[in-house]
Amino acid sequence: MQVVGINSSPRKKSNTDLLLSTVLTGASDGGCETIHIDLYNYEIEYCKACDTCYKTGSCVLMDEFTDIYDIILESDGIVLSSPNYINNVTAKMKTLLDRMADTVHCQRLVGKYAAAVSTAGGSGAQEVAEYLNQSLFIMGASVVGAVGVNLADGTEMFQKGVDQAYQLGITLADAICTKAEYPEQKEGHAAMLERMKQLVSFNKDEWPYEYQYYLDKKWL
Repeated sequence: MQVVGINSSPRKKSNTDLLLSTVLTGASDGGCETIHIDLYNYEIEYCKACDTCYKTGSCVLMDEFTDIYDIILESDGIVLSSPNYINNVTAKMKTLLDRMADTVHCQRLVGKYAAAVSTAGGSGAQEVAEYLNQSLFIMGASVVGAVGVNLADGTEMFQKGVDQAYQLGITLADAICTKAEYPEQKEGHAAMLERMKQLVSFNKDEWPYEYQYYLDKKWL
């Protein structure tokens, strides 16, 4: 069982990264191997919207995105973290997500589990964490939970968030171990898969790689 945690705070030893590291500690104590990735140590270029990944399964950009992406695909659980930057994730995290459009089309995270954490100076941390989870959800992952901490609420609330982050890691590990199912998410996943099947089928001549992927998965 492997869990990857991806930090997108540009600050060293940030509060956001502390929450992420605590989730990974919980996951490790729950029996998972963990990998910690700091996005700011990687060169990732902006998506060019060229559709090449839809057509061939490869990206035209020769950077370090695939180093991270391969780990994501090899992992059973994914934990994303970002501070709140004007009611959204950092640019580095958004760049990573934008490069994963083929992951949405092909629903590559089906069978994997997702969690997210975020901090904010004033407000909006929970909303950012939920956005991260929703991004993984539309790629096929089952969402285990989220922790958002607004630092303006004080040190006591931050410590509560740290405790929640540890428990989130334990819960994530348990979900992976037991192959947990979430009936309330099942309908959304089925609808998303059906939508992507129709999209890929309609564009099968333009996107031969993705169409073949669906045939190989026996989803078509």
